[in-house]
Amino acid sequence: MAKRTFSSFEIFLIFLLVMMTGITVALLSLLFITSGTIENHTGKYPTQGSAAPQYSTPSRAPTTTQVSPTPSTPKTTLFQNFSGYHIGVGRADCTGQVSDINLMGFSKTGQYARGILTRLYSRAFIMAEPDGSNRVVFVSIDIGMVSQRLRLEVLSRLQNKYGSLYRRDNVILSGTHTHSGPAGYFQYTTFVIASEGFSNRTFEYMVTGIVKSIEIAHTNMKPGKIFINKGTVDGAQINRSPTSYLWNPQSERASWFAIHPVSMRNTNHLVNSDNVGYASYLFEQEKNKGYLPGEGPYVAAFASSNLGDVSPNVLGPHCTNTGESCENANSSCPIGGVGNNDIKSLFLHLMGILCLSIHCLFTIMFSSELYESASQEVTGPLASAHQWVNMTDVTVWLNSTHTAKTCKPALGYSFAAGTIDGFGTLNFTQGMTEGDSFWDTLRDQVLGKPSEEIKECHKPKPVLLHTGELLKPHPWHPDIVDVQIVTLGFLAITFGLCKIYNHCLSLKCKKWIELCRMVCNSALPLLQAQRYEAASTIYGPHTLSAYIQLFRVLAKAIATDTVANLSSGPEPPFFEQLMSPLIPNIVDRAPAGTTFGDILLPANTTYRVTHQTFLTVEKYEATSATWQITHNDASWETRFYWHKGLLGLSNATIQWHIPDTAQPGSYRIKYFGHSRKQDLLKPAVLLSFESSPSVFEVITT
Repeated sequence: MAKRTFSSFEIFLIFLLVMMTGITVALLSLLFITSGTIENHTGKYPTQGSAAPQYSTPSRAPTTTQVSPTPSTPKTTLFQNFSGYHIGVGRADCTGQVSDINLMGFSKTGQYARGILTRLYSRAFIMAEPDGSNRVVFVSIDIGMVSQRLRLEVLSRLQNKYGSLYRRDNVILSGTHTHSGPAGYFQYTTFVIASEGFSNRTFEYMVTGIVKSIEIAHTNMKPGKIFINKGTVDGAQINRSPTSYLWNPQSERASWFAIHPVSMRNTNHLVNSDNVGYASYLFEQEKNKGYLPGEGPYVAAFASSNLGDVSPNVLGPHCTNTGESCENANSSCPIGGVGNNDIKSLFLHLMGILCLSIHCLFTIMFSSELYESASQEVTGPLASAHQWVNMTDVTVWLNSTHTAKTCKPALGYSFAAGTIDGFGTLNFTQGMTEGDSFWDTLRDQVLGKPSEEIKECHKPKPVLLHTGELLKPHPWHPDIVDVQIVTLGFLAITFGLCKIYNHCLSLKCKKWIELCRMVCNSALPLLQAQRYEAASTIYGPHTLSAYIQLFRVLAKAIATDTVANLSSGPEPPFFEQLMSPLIPNIVDRAPAGTTFGDILLPANTTYRVTHQTFLTVEKYEATSATWQITHNDASWETRFYWHKGLLGLSNATIQWHIPDTAQPGSYRIKYFGHSRKQDLLKPAVLLSFESSPSVFEVITT
């Protein structure tokens, strides 16, 4: 057999991997965060164990929430003679399915969940004035995005329990935009297709977790103060579409945008919270010494804001055959494809994980510094304003004499090309300013022709999918969306269901009432480039200007104390009979002579503490003669893989990457799973089981 040789590019990758590993270790050594002061009470959930057994359908029952049908009346006065706010924090599990469901974000066929790397959490923060008259809620959720259906259901359940205390104007739900969370919780057809169906199971997990986190925060209100700080993190991200960004004026290019949580690429199959979730994990672990992940009093959210075309994958895209950068207007290669193969794929994947770690370490270290040095206190009254808006019919004032309008939703050709963080699978490229006769004909035959009105409105975008004119089985994109502002003294937080890359509400404020100083038509030159971000601006070239105009209306209403005079706007729909998941849930079967929970690969008798070996969950404490949980499935050191086989035969593998801090002693692995059973003419049921392999020893070198 011929001897395997490495190219110069591969040698460079190996060298870079070693260097990045060294940098990561150095940064970990420097990482230090002192303990915090804000406390909250969180209920403990049943701990999921880890092992290497077989034949299960992973399942996670949602945390139950008792919802009172009678609205409760809040106390008029919470605390007397206090100048700050009353603050409550809460965290709850909202993981949902970790198998038999598509992952949300890349819209890649076949990217199904096959296990779990980290759990997903909802983190709620409630701020109230001392007399309890006004309050606002901010919830950061480890999911791809907050769907309209999810928001409506959460608000409905909050109203059932708390009456008018928590409303659509003072509750902000924010998704971190991880691309590695379960899909299936949308009601508009474009997202239902991308999710391969609607999963009521995952929808319930998410709603229950979000509501639970708010309930915990509500019952834990304490006197507190809010401080704000700002700074710059260098070297942790790149612009993934610089050719588009250069279309912006210099003043706009000086602004910053939040990073995309896409450190985990579209080849990933493990449910996880990606880089911002990992940052929360690290911060909380530092603050909650002695607690398992997801437990402990301190709650840290690294929430996403104005997600621009900013990538954590600092190496950028490369051509498969040459290894050279493919950063050009089309993100294409003259020879071969874009992406990675063979050993390059392996090392780029590993470096992607290291990039995730380095990005989060930069973020954590800098966030700790900002956290400790924050001195500017946020003071002043709390206020909120909200409207539902028909985004397809907004008249935008370009100046005192000229107007323009938003459009019915449509997606351009470059949308199908994807981005450098996740390329599309068909022959689409970024920068497509003209349509393609083949795809136009196919679309016309299957979906019908787009109207001249929608094509004209979206110029210069060539329309690939006229989603605003597709109404079966339900509308493909929403017409009615939220616009919302909450203010805490001089600080304003805006919220909108929008997707405007590079210009996504990058607000430069002197006073919050001004909100921004952008020129209304500043997005128009950007659209000429027609890369992914421009093709995905579904309401047309004046989308940004429309949002700015709508936010100014809300800001003025708050500033002049005329929020009560705002119209609520047209109510959005809540559709029934959504498309069932396309991934079948079949009955689980154990092979002949085996049963659920049998161990396929037992643990070795001993392990040394290294960087690359396997797992544990519980350590035996001789003094108390008990097993103490050291890690669970929310721990970054564990991996749970579920391998779906044929005819209901599947197996699970869980790894524990033993950290240097692991104490020597006796360990065991426990696994808790569920199997699906269905008798003839009877509904399917889930049966629980658990198993544990033999005890093994962890010893020091």
